[in-house]
Amino acid sequence: MSNPNANNDIPVYLFTGFLEAGKTKFIQETLEDRRFCNGEKTLLLVCEEGEEEYAPDQFADKNVYISVIEDQSELNEQNLVSILKKSGAERIVVEYNGMWMLDLLYQAMPENWVVYQEFMFADATTFLSYNSNMRQLVYDKLKSCELVVFNRFKPEMDKMAFHKIVRGASRRSDIAYEYAGGKVEYDDIQDPLPFDVNAPVIEIGDEDFAVWYRDLSEDGKKYEGKTVRFKCRALVRQKLPKHCFVVGRHVMTCCVEDIQFAGLVVQYEQPETIPDNSWMILTAKINFKFHRAYGKRGPVLTYISHEACEAPQQDVATFY
Repeated sequence: MSNPNANNDIPVYLFTGFLEAGKTKFIQETLEDRRFCNGEKTLLLVCEEGEEEYAPDQFADKNVYISVIEDQSELNEQNLVSILKKSGAERIVVEYNGMWMLDLLYQAMPENWVVYQEFMFADATTFLSYNSNMRQLVYDKLKSCELVVFNRFKPEMDKMAFHKIVRGASRRSDIAYEYAGGKVEYDDIQDPLPFDVNAPVIEIGDEDFAVWYRDLSEDGKKYEGKTVRFKCRALVRQKLPKHCFVVGRHVMTCCVEDIQFAGLVVQYEQPETIPDNSWMILTAKINFKFHRAYGKRGPVLTYISHEACEAPQQDVATFY
């Protein structure tokens, strides 16, 4: 794990997951490890207190300052700055409350607090139930973590069921399955994309739009200069630069409340000829460049052709 860098960033090591998921045990073991504890002052922010308690006398270093956050209202920048100043710490370890949305923490963190690593812990015996009943909270913890650890995993459990849920939130997270006795297996299930990125024209199926859009956002380099064909809604009456319109679909990442329009800018000489809010099958070439519509570098489609069509059977795209 890294040290603070020269511009006075405070590294934050973030541990998420639900009650009794194993966060406290892992953090305790981390703070007992001399490879992690090398003399730096550490602030341990505890946002959730379960049955297992910390044993500070067993920490490798004694300069660990523990502060308990009992209510969401305490997650504000002024309070966090005050706690850090009082502790004199050079780095922060956070045990986060699984029932709180992560945006509460991100919005409260001072500007120089930088999340260096984020891990999620889950009890494999209850995770599928949590996902069925509290999908938004589960997705919230999966979307940005680097590693998901499923502890209390059993040989008879289906890894694919867990794998699909994680991949529905992120293609980047590593996945580990921890069995009784400490044996750990890392997920090696391959996730081939449901379309051929090397085809002369990449054909995106109606049910694959969400997966393609996320892959384009996360690994856009492989699409540079490629031609793509997909079904989309055209939005023409937008405040856009001349000779441009927007295409896309509504995408649901975790639940109905989370539906958002995933759009892309298309360069076309005659956008006024396209009916606003109409469905089309668009063929276009992808290039990544700065565009005023984005205000930054992003994927820009160059129009090749289109044909009018009916809306897909499921007009909101999902990852399932």
